[in-house]
Amino acid sequence: MKRLLVLTVLLAWSTIATAHETKMGDDGLHKQDWFLNSFLDLKDDLAEATKSGKRFAIVWEQKGCPYCADMHVINFADDKLRTWIKDHYVVLQLNLWGSREVTDFDGQVLPEKELARKYRITFTPTVQYFPESVAEMAGKKGADGEVARLPGYFRNGHFLGMFEYVWDKRYAKGQDFQRYIIEKSEARQPSR
Repeated sequence: MKRLLVLTVLLAWSTIATAHETKMGDDGLHKQDWFLNSFLDLKDDLAEATKSGKRFAIVWEQKGCPYCADMHVINFADDKLRTWIKDHYVVLQLNLWGSREVTDFDGQVLPEKELARKYRITFTPTVQYFPESVAEMAGKKGADGEVARLPGYFRNGHFLGMFEYVWDKRYAKGQDFQRYIIEKSEARQPSR
């Protein structure tokens, strides 16, 4: 009887774990089927996001990055988190050491690894968030156009919190991300 119970639990656990597995691409990066598959023209990608009523973000990763893997198998495995991001964002995945050619907002064409240097991306994962429209990027180069950056791996609450922070345009109101998180935390606390 114990063996049957153990086998049942293991089977159930493996079924749950399998439901959240990600695919590995030829470049060694974990893939989400809802990530943007584009011609890597950032201006066009931002315009498409805007047209669909969503925000645009770039997630930078690299092969062998354990925190990138965690982002996929922990953060993106959370159905509520993943669904919220999919409903509100167009996410483009770029490779810190990649060689695909990307057309930057300013028209410059660079391999991913050179764009990463231009944007001062030094570790992974890093998520960059951009303004709501192409017009807001006019005259800005590299990372100067981003409205927020999530540098490194964060647990689900803070990870989703940054996406919500940008969606709510708190950066435009001068509110720091840390204050936003504190405000959200206090709002969840029961009244005393």
